[in-house]
Amino acid sequence: MHTIRLQAAARGFTWVTLAMAMGLVNPGWAADAGTAAVDSTHAAPVRKSAASAPAAKSMSEQLREAVAGGAAANKRVTLVVNGKEKKYITIPAGKPVVPAEAAQNSADTGHQAAAEAVRSAVVPAAAPKRAGKVVSPQASRQSIRAKAAAMVGHEASTVTGDAHLGGHNDDVHWSYEGVTGPQAWGQLKPAFNLCAIGMRQSPINIDESLTLQGPAEPLQFNYQPSSASVVNNGHTIQVDVAGDNAVTVRGSTYKLVQFHFHAPSEEKVNDQGFAMVAHLVHKNAEGQLAVVSVLLQPGAANALIHKVWTYMPLDINDRVHMPAGLIEMNELLPTDQRYYQFMGSLTTPPCTEGVLWLVVKQPSTVSPAQIRLFTQLFPHNARPVQALHGRAVRDAQ
Repeated sequence: MHTIRLQAAARGFTWVTLAMAMGLVNPGWAADAGTAAVDSTHAAPVRKSAASAPAAKSMSEQLREAVAGGAAANKRVTLVVNGKEKKYITIPAGKPVVPAEAAQNSADTGHQAAAEAVRSAVVPAAAPKRAGKVVSPQASRQSIRAKAAAMVGHEASTVTGDAHLGGHNDDVHWSYEGVTGPQAWGQLKPAFNLCAIGMRQSPINIDESLTLQGPAEPLQFNYQPSSASVVNNGHTIQVDVAGDNAVTVRGSTYKLVQFHFHAPSEEKVNDQGFAMVAHLVHKNAEGQLAVVSVLLQPGAANALIHKVWTYMPLDINDRVHMPAGLIEMNELLPTDQRYYQFMGSLTTPPCTEGVLWLVVKQPSTVSPAQIRLFTQLFPHNARPVQALHGRAVRDAQ
């Protein structure tokens, strides 16, 4: 067993910093986006943090040595960062075949390329093992884009300590599989009782033939560029948003608290699921919750998800602060914002009811590369659909 011990200068160790440390990407563009460069061997000098430069250099040298020759291909490597032990699988070195058309300009540039490169180079042992290749460092952004292209081939609650607002710090472990999976949530703790006996639980399957149809007030989004932080809470990637972002519906204004992701989608429409879903959690002055659900299907890369994945932490409970004003929620929303409306619950323990659900009918798109990067950390984090028990679902025309 080969062990590599690293000392990172700060918390918030992301896919991008790991990619740069391994020399997989040119760090020049990373500095432009506010990410500290960890290696400048293959690029012109970029700005660095005085505190982080020495640790970053050591990280780069050790990782390169391990991947290049210290650890046998396809053998398990123990990677210890700041005393936290993680097991990874190294992928055999090799040069990917880059088709000519892969060098074209793409919406997936910079950090997306870095994330994809390291995903193919170092795979967490707990996740499904995928074939991939280590990409040799290059100094040009065009080369980074080409290699990336070649490789493409919870709701909040007013209850204290709720999973979605409190960062999943509950003292009882729950999961999406096995003896602590959704079928057992209601028995894990008395406070989770509604997960088993609730009559207005989420998610649901929306059968359009059974919905109440008719005119309804449109969703009024008031979103603006905002600051945010990204946390890996062990069950999903959650983005806590600052500022006065809000949605107004049914005469009430709900302020955006956070948004997070599930794969596959938890909601279904006519028994059809989607690749992913984003849940935008809002709360009004009375503490009532409204969740805007944006379904995500494979297609073009999503600009907002591109930003979030760039700052995605690797380790549970690590938090990464994004540059001020980087989050623009309108980048996630589809142009057609008609929606389904029903009363439901949190989709994670304690499954609190009384949540207003607003499921946008038109899906937004997310690239296959973006889907793979999320599911590498969370292969399946979706609760099964729950019974309607006579609830009305309005199809807002």
